[in-house]
Amino acid sequence: MTSRLFAICFGASEPLRLARFWSGVLGWELVDDPRDGVQLVPGDDAGFRLRFVPTEDPKSGPNRMHFDLTSATLEEQQRTVERALALGGRHLDIGQGEVDHVVLADPDGNEFCVIEPGNKFLADCGFLGALACDGSQEVGYFWSRALEWPLVWDQDEETAIQSPHGGTKITWGGPPVAPKKGRNRQQFDLTPPPGADLRAEIDRLLSLGATHAGQGDAGQVLMLDPDGNEFTVLTPR
Repeated sequence: MTSRLFAICFGASEPLRLARFWSGVLGWELVDDPRDGVQLVPGDDAGFRLRFVPTEDPKSGPNRMHFDLTSATLEEQQRTVERALALGGRHLDIGQGEVDHVVLADPDGNEFCVIEPGNKFLADCGFLGALACDGSQEVGYFWSRALEWPLVWDQDEETAIQSPHGGTKITWGGPPVAPKKGRNRQQFDLTPPPGADLRAEIDRLLSLGATHAGQGDAGQVLMLDPDGNEFTVLTPR
């Protein structure tokens, strides 16, 4: 009865504009669903969706999560950067210095990286290599249990999980975890399988270390993980 990771949800000033940007960068299909709004659907079953919802909250400081996009060659890395810039992205200086990866921001200022070729950790992950998160070892363990995704890295308080089907890795960098500044711009959307008991799934997540944070629209349940990051449990899809 374990919930699956349905989507990474972006709070966006202009959801459709941001969805079009990421659709162009990733090559994912853009759909406007009456139930779930503007979203991108990956081309395989191993990935999650991206969902874009309106927010009036201003971005305050670096996000706690960002995407790492992979490259097979230096030419491919450059093409990805050029495509992102042409779609409305921009270069970003976060004090990274002289590095081989390229740090960019999408039209809403959300950070992401285009990784250089030869990265062994992301070698089996596809183009959307990782969702890299600022977070504790405890939160990595929590999400491994919550999603029933195995730990594929657990060293020096850094953790990473990956779906049993492969695809994008989700990583947490360990301490120090930067203080949280307001509501996160990105969060996980979970959904139990069809016919599941939503109340029982909420109780399971609470037993793993989540905190109840309120009730949303259409039966959605708002929760916090052990690091205080918001996530939503949707009704079964």
